[in-house]
Amino acid sequence: MNKKWLITASTILTLTTGTSMATATSLTGTTNDQLTYSSNGQAVSPSAPAVNIDGSLYLPVRALSESLGKYVDWDEFRSSVALSDKPVLTGKYTLKASDLADGIKMGVGSSLTHLPGDPDDIFYSTADRGPNGLIDVNGVSRRTFPLEGYVPSIYKIQIADGEIKILEQIPLKLNGVNPVTGLSTISGLPNIKGRDEVPFDAKAEKELAYDPYGLDIEGLAYNPKDDTFWISDEYGPSIVHVKRDGTIIERIVPKGWASKVETPLVPARETLPAIYNKLRQNRGAESVGITPDGKFMFMAMQNALRNPDKAMDNSRQVRIIKFDLESLKPVAEYVYLLEDASPFKNLAQGDIVLSDMVAINENTLLIDERDKFSGDKAQLKRIYSIDLSSATNILGKYDDAQSAGKTLEQMTISDLKANGVMPVSKRTVLDSVEFKFPYEKIEGLSLVNGNTLVIINDNDFGIDSTSQENETELWTFKLPYTIK
Repeated sequence: MNKKWLITASTILTLTTGTSMATATSLTGTTNDQLTYSSNGQAVSPSAPAVNIDGSLYLPVRALSESLGKYVDWDEFRSSVALSDKPVLTGKYTLKASDLADGIKMGVGSSLTHLPGDPDDIFYSTADRGPNGLIDVNGVSRRTFPLEGYVPSIYKIQIADGEIKILEQIPLKLNGVNPVTGLSTISGLPNIKGRDEVPFDAKAEKELAYDPYGLDIEGLAYNPKDDTFWISDEYGPSIVHVKRDGTIIERIVPKGWASKVETPLVPARETLPAIYNKLRQNRGAESVGITPDGKFMFMAMQNALRNPDKAMDNSRQVRIIKFDLESLKPVAEYVYLLEDASPFKNLAQGDIVLSDMVAINENTLLIDERDKFSGDKAQLKRIYSIDLSSATNILGKYDDAQSAGKTLEQMTISDLKANGVMPVSKRTVLDSVEFKFPYEKIEGLSLVNGNTLVIINDNDFGIDSTSQENETELWTFKLPYTIK
């Protein structure tokens, strides 16, 4: 007679370091082909077979959790397993707006934030530095900016009836005249010649002027204490303080940045460590978040720093820095360990990036980690809840090789452990690949009421992408728990 092993939500887990397994009733003499499994009365099939150890059958935690419809995350630094219930997709909304020009779509979605007190269907977003592309000239790629007069902006949007509606555009501007634009508005052009990409016109023939006030705006956060926004800028890397009307107040930059360019209309606060000057081009400050009490601000880089050199483009260690918002000085820095690219198909480590964040409180952030693929090729598009409470504060410790013989970016997993460096812990909140989210760049992330997760993609204005990727979509998910 076949014996049944009934798996329920109350199954007791016995964890062993290195191999996490769930213990089962002793079933001596029973083989895997004799076992059946059910959850809440429904038949399930574990992704891995049970293992017979000393006459008892054990099922790997990952197989068990997947059978129960849960995410599972293994933390080798803490020898811990986190199981999380999966969310439910509740809405899809598409941007329907006129093209900016022939072949240039309208786009928002480089960020997403919901302001306290606003209706649940109202958000703010950005659209990076504006339309740009690459044109090959005699074997050299040139960065082109085909839409003259484009102004990086904050957008107030509303979702309703399956549509993203733009309610207001807030152009970023100076308290004075920008010598590059001849107006108070800024451009999305690079800042520093010799460091940033050389900007060209639409045909890649004419070199354009650098704009010291230009921004490649990515993340967006709101400070309730003074009713202002903070924007992370990929060029600097920098974090820009902005009034609600779009006027730029000040800019946090790495030490040594101000000596390379003059910005008399925007004070440059050199409070970012100098090591942040070693960014990979176009992989700068990608996300920013502010705690609901307005006390702390977090900023994450998109990729590892080139510290000490370009070989670090495949490092898994990405820096998250924490600021005291009153003093604008950094108070902590943490290691975020990107997923290992090796189990994925045709994915280079350097093509796994961070794209947005939400600061839940001083110790909890939501982080968007993704690969470079779209559609059926997408493999890694996850939202994690990360915990900083047990992570090591590495501020100023591993910027060079003196402390550990290696920089942070050069370290292996073994090096991190040997030096007592504990990265942040990660728990999956959403795996959008399972929901077949079709776009490459999930770059906007928000949380409403603690249990509605919202994501949006950046369509890059439809330049150098397929017709499918031309769209901008916002999806909402209901979490089966509250994050607070």
